[in-house]
Amino acid sequence: MTPTYILLYVDKPEASGTFYAELFGRKAVESSPTFVLFVFENGLKFGLWSKHGVQPPASGAAGSAEVAITVDADALEATFHAWTAKGITIAQPVTELDFGRTFVALDPDGHRIRVFTPVG
Repeated sequence: MTPTYILLYVDKPEASGTFYAELFGRKAVESSPTFVLFVFENGLKFGLWSKHGVQPPASGAAGSAEVAITVDADALEATFHAWTAKGITIAQPVTELDFGRTFVALDPDGHRIRVFTPVG
């Protein structure tokens, strides 16, 4: 089995969709008041579902998991500066950790977006 879908429960899917469209540099393939979907070249689907209609109701809080994006060292620095310039909330500035160089941003709901360059 291979995971193919990431779902985040958000307060306002269309607003979150706008945030992620700018972040990812792509348009959603589906958008409604309760659900927004992005599809990537590698087949991964990234959905934003209204937390008000999720069945069964979700009990987890934003920030208890991360969306991780692997990039090279130059892209990490460029992404950090671009996102900072756009006013995206940064929870952790560029930092060296045991797995590599990284930073963490937050989406409008407080979900973590970790950008990192792995060691090796």
